[in-house]
Amino acid sequence: MTNAGAVPDMRLELVPIPMSDVDRAKKFYDQVGFVNVHDNQISPQMRVVQLTPPGSTCAIVFGTGIGPVTEMEPRSVKGVHLVVDDIEEARSALIERGVEIGTAEDLGGGVMYAWCSDPDGNLWTQQWPK
Repeated sequence: MTNAGAVPDMRLELVPIPMSDVDRAKKFYDQVGFVNVHDNQISPQMRVVQLTPPGSTCAIVFGTGIGPVTEMEPRSVKGVHLVVDDIEEARSALIERGVEIGTAEDLGGGVMYAWCSDPDGNLWTQQWPK
């Protein structure tokens, strides 16, 4: 351990998600219930879309012309956790919205998980502590 001073707050507020089709991705995340923070066409080459899951302070970002963010490979994000208060209620809400989601599974350790993928194959995990 060093004698360095305290580290200032560092808030996780934005997670990049790789997409091959921005409009299709935006439609999916709207269907899931993410709230549109903004969708800006900065230039003919650059579009930035930020959406936030219900109840979260951290958004996702995808788009075109965003340097390394848009160079990421679709399907490369696996297991971003959306922590829910009631996994069956959360699953049912997504199913009602037409989202395919797996059954809740107990993988041990007192936690239940259910998975779904976006249209590009990025894998999301609903997590519910028992």
